[in-house]
This record gives sequence, structure tokens and C-alpha cells, in this order.
Amino acid sequence: MTGRRTRLFGRVPAARPADQQAAEPVPVMEAERAPDPPPPPVPALTIDALGRKCPIPIIMLAEQIRGVPIGGTIAVLADDPAAKTDVPAWCTMKSHEFVALAELPSGWSFLIKRSY
Repeated sequence: MTGRRTRLFGRVPAARPADQQAAEPVPVMEAERAPDPPPPPVPALTIDALGRKCPIPIIMLAEQIRGVPIGGTIAVLADDPAAKTDVPAWCTMKSHEFVALAELPSGWSFLIKRSY
């Protein structure tokens, strides 16, 4: 079987002779490797909302983001499960950049970059 019938019926062609097998893999040069991702920015302000329930972490963020220069990063520490959806949604709604979410031993750390 060759051609279309091989593809239809799933038969694998016979193994190639040793002289026709693929050559050894070419080593990847250092310049071709994917660069390491940059480390997260150091926050200009950290808001500790651990132990606070929704909507307090968002209210604290909205009140204190004005004190950070444009382009600055804010870290919000929260352990309320609603914050995992509320903080990114607030950033989208207010046109700020949601940078990252990191797990903490008890809760999460949200990084937000002030856009305006």
C-alpha cells in the first residue's frame, strides 16, 4: 500500500535502510535559543489587602493607584477568591495593564501597571 491508501488505513511504511536515515540533529546555537522572560517589575507600591473581603481590595487599589507615577507598578496582596477575577476585570475596565498573578502561601499577588 502506498499513497492515499496508506494514509487512510494507517499503515506505516517500512523502515529506511541505515544509509538513508536522518542525520544527527544539528545543535542549537546560543543565539537561536528563546530568551528568558524578563523578571517582573519591582512594585512602586504594595497594597496589603490580605484578610479583606470583596470589594475592599479593589477599593484600596482604586484609592491608592493615584499615588503611583504613570508607568509605575502596584502589587496587591489578597486572599479573597473573588480578587482573582475582580482585579483583572477592574484593570480592563479602567484601562490599566494587568501584568501578572503570583501564588502566595496564603493568597495571591497581583501586579498592575498604571496606564494614566
